[in-house]
Amino acid sequence: MTVQGMPICGIGVVSGYGWGREPLWNGLMSGKPAASIVSGLAEHPGDTVWAACVSDDGGDLQDGPSRFAQAMRAAAREAIHDAADRGWRPGRRVGLLHAVVLGEVDLWREFYTTRGGSLSVHDYLALMPSTPMSTFMQEYGFHGPAMNVSAMCASGNAGLITAKSWLDAGIVDDVVFVATDLSLTPENVSHFVRLGVAIADAEPFDACRPFQQGSRGFIMGEASVSFVLSSRADRPYATTLGGAMSHDAYHVTSIDPNLSQITACFEDALENARVPASAVRYLNAHGPGTAQCDRAEAAVLDRLFPETEVYSVKPMTGHCQGAASAVEVAVAALGYDRGVLPAPPVVAPGHPRLLDGPSQVADGITVKSSLGMGGHNSVIVLAPPA
Repeated sequence: MTVQGMPICGIGVVSGYGWGREPLWNGLMSGKPAASIVSGLAEHPGDTVWAACVSDDGGDLQDGPSRFAQAMRAAAREAIHDAADRGWRPGRRVGLLHAVVLGEVDLWREFYTTRGGSLSVHDYLALMPSTPMSTFMQEYGFHGPAMNVSAMCASGNAGLITAKSWLDAGIVDDVVFVATDLSLTPENVSHFVRLGVAIADAEPFDACRPFQQGSRGFIMGEASVSFVLSSRADRPYATTLGGAMSHDAYHVTSIDPNLSQITACFEDALENARVPASAVRYLNAHGPGTAQCDRAEAAVLDRLFPETEVYSVKPMTGHCQGAASAVEVAVAALGYDRGVLPAPPVVAPGHPRLLDGPSQVADGITVKSSLGMGGHNSVIVLAPPA
């Protein structure tokens, strides 16, 4: 079968495993979650929580005053250097897309709670979502469009679909895409726990077991992940064939139980990518370990993909919110490149087609789903490099 798409030719990662894509890969292959016991994020002083936080010891202060700005620039820079090593040379119009839901939470928290709303003009500009975009474009002299994308946990998929549409339409020659979410504060952690979806008081494999018995939700995580998308590189990691997005228009947190819009989003993505369901080898699932999301994706898996294997890396990376699907796309792309999918170990009875630990990659298509809170559905279709 001949397929057309847009190659991913560079990858950069900052995650709970460390600063760089190799720490991510090595951490996943170790079978050990990125989360650890963290102080300072609990609702009550002195308490601790389990979380996969990005450390503050890997960034460059010249990239900005916050972990957010430093992680965004570090991930994008790594992706660009990686793409260059794989033969990419930027065209005249390089666009930048940044997927972000809650940006600069540490700086905004300080602005309101300790600075009383008083900052110098220079420091105030650091809070603006345009600032990391502008400084990044200046660093590389890129002159294509630069835009933020936000669709809750589906933001990574939404950004990749937007990037491909820019490229398909001839608006740009290349796209640097970044998804950044470093939003773990005591306020955010406590509210996700109160919503009944995040687990902060248990080890990852005890709490988050996507498609397995005993799963109670997800461990929260942070990440910034970047890709260079271009047809002008020698050794791409994977090819983005297409995708689709939709909205349940049902509830601010719950999935429409009839699953009509989620199912249609999968079907639309396959149609957009010109791929039959029978060609799909893997479902790289949203898989947060919550009852409603796992139930919904398992139902779609069984209906549309009766031979497809499924996995979710959220027990390992944590749920990285606005950067979640970008982390998970990076895992699929690196897996194609290295011949192994670093799936988490199965720890309880579960779906019969759930991958158990690192698995050799078979030739075939990967479907990556991401379901954002509030009804945001997104699916992208990935293939091995042509």
